[in-house]
Amino acid sequence: MTVHLSQRAIEQLAGAPLPVQKAFIKQMNFLVRNLNHPGLHAKKYDESKDRWQARIDQDWRFYFQIDGDTYRISELKPHPK
Repeated sequence: MTVHLSQRAIEQLAGAPLPVQKAFIKQMNFLVRNLNHPGLHAKKYDESKDRWQARIDQDWRFYFQIDGDTYRISELKPHPK
């Protein structure tokens, strides 16, 4: 599996705090190896759009779609509490 970040996701990652950036990289390694990795907490977020959500850390999430053998990361954002 490969990972593709949208321009929006790249900009959001660049604007995120450094610990979030580092955690995102770690989570991408988990994602590429195993979508069901327990640290990701990956789940279908929007069934109609085939959109998934996974955890970066306690406070941040990333959203993606699965397109063949590619994870398309669309955005990263703080998780509302």
